[in-house]
Amino acid sequence: MPQNPFSPDEQQRIVEAIRQAEKATSGEIRVHVEAHCSKADPVQRAIDVFAQLGMHETKDQNGVLFYLAHADRKFAIIGDKGIDAKVPVDFWESTKDLLRSHFKQGAYAKGLSLGIERAGQQLKHYFPYTSDDINELSDDISFD
Repeated sequence: MPQNPFSPDEQQRIVEAIRQAEKATSGEIRVHVEAHCSKADPVQRAIDVFAQLGMHETKDQNGVLFYLAHADRKFAIIGDKGIDAKVPVDFWESTKDLLRSHFKQGAYAKGLSLGIERAGQQLKHYFPYTSDDINELSDDISFD
């Protein structure tokens, strides 16, 4: 199975969703995709990827990672301490439900784009964009 399950158009749609979400916030959103999850629990793998991508180094600890192991049909969404402490208790779980409903239909790009938009709304609420904001992390999808 290919490392990149997305067509060029789908990939562009996901990157554009990240850019749109980050326009209104100092938060950072990343998407990481691989065929297989090397851990039994995708959350544990997402924590490893979060560290590998340097996401814990954002100024306000407000990075959000969407992790997808497409061949294994596993995924996770994790937020750094800053955003995790502020979002509603059920936020990550309800966002996972949104993604899951699209993933079941094979609509990975749509699910990710909608989840990214939803995370961006929360980031905008708790970490609004400031004029001195810099894009601390790449908007491109990373692949393993």
